[in-house]
Amino acid sequence: MSNHDKEKRISLTQYWTSRYLLTLCIGLTIVAFLSAIWIRHTTLQNRLDMLEFMGEEISNRLEENTINNPSIRPIKGPNEDKENPGVFRDRERFMDMGINPTIYIVDTEGNILSMNHPKEPLNEQTIPKTVMASKSDIVKFKYDNSAQLYYAIKKKIEIDNKTVGYIVISETKENLTHLNQEYSQLAIMIGCLALLGVGAIYFLSRRLAKPIKDVAYAAKQVQEGNYNIELPDNTKEEEVYELVHSFKEMATRLQQLEAMRTELLAGVTHELKTPVTSISGLLQAIQDEVVEGNTQKEFIQMAVNETTKLKTMVGDLLAFNSFSVNAIPVKFETFEINQILEETLMQWELTQDTEDVELTFVKLPEPREVEIDFIRFQQIFTNLFTNAKQAMNGFGKISVTLSETAEDLFIRVADTGKGIPDEEQTLIFERFYRGENKKYAVRGLGLGLPLSKMMAQSIHGDLRLVHSTKNSTVFELRIPKQ
Repeated sequence: MSNHDKEKRISLTQYWTSRYLLTLCIGLTIVAFLSAIWIRHTTLQNRLDMLEFMGEEISNRLEENTINNPSIRPIKGPNEDKENPGVFRDRERFMDMGINPTIYIVDTEGNILSMNHPKEPLNEQTIPKTVMASKSDIVKFKYDNSAQLYYAIKKKIEIDNKTVGYIVISETKENLTHLNQEYSQLAIMIGCLALLGVGAIYFLSRRLAKPIKDVAYAAKQVQEGNYNIELPDNTKEEEVYELVHSFKEMATRLQQLEAMRTELLAGVTHELKTPVTSISGLLQAIQDEVVEGNTQKEFIQMAVNETTKLKTMVGDLLAFNSFSVNAIPVKFETFEINQILEETLMQWELTQDTEDVELTFVKLPEPREVEIDFIRFQQIFTNLFTNAKQAMNGFGKISVTLSETAEDLFIRVADTGKGIPDEEQTLIFERFYRGENKKYAVRGLGLGLPLSKMMAQSIHGDLRLVHSTKNSTVFELRIPKQ
């Protein structure tokens, strides 16, 4: 058993599900990571905006209290311990952001006058200079005795268009970006997407694997010689449908070819057996002295003729087998196409009884040289002309027309015979195939056209049937230019 046969195989469903799961996990991990960063950034920005709004509200309230009650000092001295009524408590009561920022009321120098967290662990009695010196309302800073990063929101307190102090709201970045519920929701969403994706690819993989399994099972049946296979036709996927449909067509075609091969083998056997039987009967009659004199000579001549036919058929078989295995060398020489084709026509006329066959030849307007094997070239046209004569029953017209393109030369042979039936046109180049019209009228093995096509391909060209009707058949030989 080869190493290839020993390789462990896995099902298509398992293969694609496992790889899709890996890809999905990597993709969802990246999405979750980027989503967490985006949520963190968005949350930070939203909370900063809210704190900025809160600072603006506190500043406006202090200004309004001062204007309505001139006796109340908006900015108390550092030794005064009375609170500004409701400034902190009200603000903390309506804010529900999941954080508890520190709110400072400071003078223009940054000295802390009041705060909502009197027990805040800060040794300094002033706001850091980086905050007070910044022209921006949102400032990032660090306390000297803390490694944490803080954000500060700074808003002016103005009385009579004069800045008398600031509202400073401070909170750590860790608290501003801290989330629990959002991350839980993100994890649940990612998990649901993963389960949905795995379920979808598992279902789709099974749906894809089923017709492939059916085709594989049908292939085993064909391998065992059973061509009567059944495959579903209700597949919606175009590619899978094409696979199933093509396989069914192939099985039907193989079944037809198997039947035809059996029939053709019987035909070849009959064709070879007929001259042998004739020769045996003729020689037996001579040996038994059934015939004498001139009749005996006629029997001998008939036996010689049958021997010649048998020799020709065996020669065709040998030639075909030799071409099939590329055992016959092809000798390329340069010829002028008009001249070589004219010589081929003339030679065929001399060796055939063509009194009732009209031959016409349309040359190229200018000489063209090609590289061909002269013997193979003549054999191709000898077969085509002989087939045309047989199709016309020896009466009609054969026309040969030369044409060209930038890369190739084309030689068309048209006759006025009875044509090839439509159902036989796809089979004429099959070895040993003989149509119904020739099977009982003309002796042969059915190798003429298959051998001619192989010869055409051996000189880098091709032979094809252009069309065939009840009144005409046209073959075309393509030869590449030099």
